[in-house]
Amino acid sequence: MKDQAAVRHSIKVIGHRNPDTDSICAAISYSRLKNKLDPEHPCKPCRAGALNRETEFVLKHFDVPAPQLYADVSPQIRDVDLRPMPGVDGEMSLRRAWMTMRDEQIDTLCIVEGSALKGLITVKDIATANMDMLDARVLAEAKTSYKNIVETLNATVLVGDIEGKVVEGRIVVGSGSAEQMERAISKGDIVIVSNRAEGQLAAIEMEAGCIVVCAGSKVSRAICLLAEEKGCIILSTNFNTYVSGQMITQAAPIRHYMITEGLLTFTLDSPVEDATKVMATVRHRYFPVLDREGGYLGVISRRNLMNLHKKQLILVDHNEKSQAAEGLEEAEVLEIIDHHRIGSLETDGPVYFRNVPVGCTCTIVYQMYQENGVDIDPPTAGLMLSAILSDTLMFRSPTCTPVDQHTARDLAKIAGVDLEQYADAMFEAGGDVTGKTAEEIFSGDYKIFTSGETRFGVGQGSYMSDKNRQASEALVGPYLPTALRKQNLDYVFYMFTDVRTSSTELLMAGEGADQVVELAFGTGLENGRAVLPGVVSRKKQMIPALMRALKQLAEEK
Repeated sequence: MKDQAAVRHSIKVIGHRNPDTDSICAAISYSRLKNKLDPEHPCKPCRAGALNRETEFVLKHFDVPAPQLYADVSPQIRDVDLRPMPGVDGEMSLRRAWMTMRDEQIDTLCIVEGSALKGLITVKDIATANMDMLDARVLAEAKTSYKNIVETLNATVLVGDIEGKVVEGRIVVGSGSAEQMERAISKGDIVIVSNRAEGQLAAIEMEAGCIVVCAGSKVSRAICLLAEEKGCIILSTNFNTYVSGQMITQAAPIRHYMITEGLLTFTLDSPVEDATKVMATVRHRYFPVLDREGGYLGVISRRNLMNLHKKQLILVDHNEKSQAAEGLEEAEVLEIIDHHRIGSLETDGPVYFRNVPVGCTCTIVYQMYQENGVDIDPPTAGLMLSAILSDTLMFRSPTCTPVDQHTARDLAKIAGVDLEQYADAMFEAGGDVTGKTAEEIFSGDYKIFTSGETRFGVGQGSYMSDKNRQASEALVGPYLPTALRKQNLDYVFYMFTDVRTSSTELLMAGEGADQVVELAFGTGLENGRAVLPGVVSRKKQMIPALMRALKQLAEEK
């Protein structure tokens, strides 16, 4: 439960869907800065999608683990305070179970073996069991231990060893004459008797498995010796015969009555919305919560769901809802660190918003390290350097500023790498499409934008070699209509950017997409693609041009 609370209360620093290198590296480097500045409010780097090959290369090169995946930040059961009710042993008696429920003010107990959930028992199950206990063989059928009987009747063992022994016969109340008792008792029965010596002797002579002497009555030494000789257990209780007869059936173990089929359980990863729907369909009050390995953690009720702790987020490298992780509206945004245009995202309250017109989010993060006088370790420097090289296409992008270049060269010194050689290796690794599917390549660096009523997506791949670029085009080109349909967009555009020549081949899908591109860039298409010399930036060159074209087309309608 402590680990659950630690995970829940950590602030998630997360980039956009289909994260690029800047999105991942900014999340990691900014988390590290926040943790140094404010360790009382720990931050955890996260990602909203799969890593692309370039980012995988970067993380491996600097030996940094990938952030945890949070594609959906909607509330989960882990965001709710569970009731840490310990699991119980299936050998627990019905009476002990009822007393536990009464004392803990809970109507459900979870039966576990080790940490594995075996079943449930509710107060209704106990009531039903008590009403149905008319069978004299119920304790034998339930393989009830004598330990349970001793506990239930608050009895004392006068004769015999009860360790490991279970009831084998019926329950008999020895209230008649000795002759009547002899006719009623069979070998192994458990006989409830009073202080009458003849009744006690009759039960022992008929080879009863146990006699329960009631009302604290004395048992003679002779009877004890005879019982020991016959292998008969003698228990003494202060309850009278009537009460003992009523209570003894409550010694049956709860495993005999527990529910094992169709258990309704949740995991820490279960969405709260789904749990709410399930709870509304049944009359159970408490539901077990399990970890990913099936281990029992505690229980949850409808009341617990009312005390929901929203996930706290810091957004990096984006500020548009369409690019954020699913469920953002159900989370609490604390900060936004970005270098893009200000988009459509709204927050419930004021947040710290830092938006700087530089080429990379990690340039802003570097500035924040400097402002706070925090030293940057080599791996963190390597991550931030990689992000700047990626976002600025090694300073070739028009989004690149002198600040980005100066920052990258400082970070290269700290990271201990040759900037040009490292950039070549990083871009070559990122452009390798060997073994990848069209969808994987397409999703590697892809964002959705909105212009008026029009929704469109723009993806980008950056390549150091013609071979990798052409292989990527051959895979992604035919996939674009499928992506358009799956995401219910008006248009999809994909930039195949040649880093060395600072040019882009643009492919597109959607009715009228070619007209949009012709209007945006004043160029015709050849074989369904537009060749755009000097265009390498999605943020500064592609999106503004497409937005202007879409606005013009909308005005002409």
